[in-house]
Amino acid sequence: MTSEAPARAGGLVEVLQAWDDDLRSADPLRFPAYRVPGPGEDPVRTARVALDGAEAVWVDCDFRRSGGTMGAVAGERIVRAYERATQLRLPVVATVSTGGARLQEGMVALVQMTRTASAAARHARAGLLSAAYLGSPTTGGVFASWASLAGVRAAAPGAVIGFGGPRVVAQVTGEAPPSTSHTAESALRHGLVDAVVPESDRWAWLAAAVGGRPHARLVPPPGRPGSPDPTPLPADPYEHLLRARGPRRPGGVEWASWVTDSWVELAGADPAMRAGLGTIAGERVVVVAMDRFAGLSPLHLPGPGAFRLVQRAARLAGRVGLPLVTFVDTPGADPAPDAEAGGVAGEIADTLLAMAELATVSVAVVVGEGGSGGAMALAHADRLLMLEGSVFSVIGPEAGAAILYRDASRAPELTRSLRMTSGEVFRLGVADDIVGEEPELVRVAVQDALATATAGARDVRTQQVTARALAAR
Repeated sequence: MTSEAPARAGGLVEVLQAWDDDLRSADPLRFPAYRVPGPGEDPVRTARVALDGAEAVWVDCDFRRSGGTMGAVAGERIVRAYERATQLRLPVVATVSTGGARLQEGMVALVQMTRTASAAARHARAGLLSAAYLGSPTTGGVFASWASLAGVRAAAPGAVIGFGGPRVVAQVTGEAPPSTSHTAESALRHGLVDAVVPESDRWAWLAAAVGGRPHARLVPPPGRPGSPDPTPLPADPYEHLLRARGPRRPGGVEWASWVTDSWVELAGADPAMRAGLGTIAGERVVVVAMDRFAGLSPLHLPGPGAFRLVQRAARLAGRVGLPLVTFVDTPGADPAPDAEAGGVAGEIADTLLAMAELATVSVAVVVGEGGSGGAMALAHADRLLMLEGSVFSVIGPEAGAAILYRDASRAPELTRSLRMTSGEVFRLGVADDIVGEEPELVRVAVQDALATATAGARDVRTQQVTARALAAR
């Protein structure tokens, strides 16, 4: 095991036991003029480490050693590392820079993609977390297998990141990719990595990602409401709705920042949805927050990419045994042509499926406007809380008035008929509780819900609502 990475880690990581240094690369194809990597030259090294005081398994794939290429020895070391991590119930942290599969080993190298992916899958199925830090370059078969299967991923600033490196792209397509492609920053914009982190901070980020000491909090963008809306709740339902939509009212990201103590971002391609690994009162949770102040559409409505992020967060929570908390605040999903072409309806359905299949406890908090299936996808939780000033409706009243009356100006009238205020939704039995609009009250309510909810209760509540409706005369 090299000493370079630990030496630069500022004392955060200590190698406790290096593994499999006796494995040596061979030449299975008798490849012409191929010089087999000697001792110390194989790109992958593995070890059990102490990371910020907690044990983990470290996989180090380094481009400076034989181009970081994955052959039989590299694949075997990675597989054994994941198997040991599974047996020891330890997370895996990976530092990666690679040119991909080792061409001189041919299909022997290529099958290592399947072996390492299977090993990573077994580790994940055991409820264990993994995190990867991608250096430059990270390409090819390593990026397209175990490295991209890490539960959380960060990349070095400016790193070359992509399945095909720029030279391969130019050869295959006849045109070099633009400078904005195949970069860590591009990968972040498209939700392929979760953060761009300077190399000096990589060990702190990896430690936080797999459950070590928190090193960051969720910070909303500047210009957002810094406190709950102080205006009194109006009696009229339509005025209640307008207040829930108002610019002084904080959104899901603001409420998530007040409730959580730490945050490791899970990035997505649509800023209308944020997700992260957080802590609440010292307990690890997965959090999803709608951001009504951001988004790709003009109205900041969540599109297909936003719901794919929710699915990823829910499945990560289930896989590693963490509860899920969602903060709901949207008038509905994006119905624009691009969103329709991107399969927004199917993504909402898949989000409902991910929430339904979740084996751990889930808590949803409606903090503003909950509208239609776009909101319901995040509200299919074991415990559904609503802030006093929030609303939840089958459809936005303007769209509903256009459908029912062919007259959107009748939205105030329809608002009253739809019974969408927090009190009315609670009386229907759709919501479990109403919470006052103070950060500490919401924090305590979420903690209590996490402590007392039962996984699977999400279906009981909706069945009871339906049964009452069928029995009504």
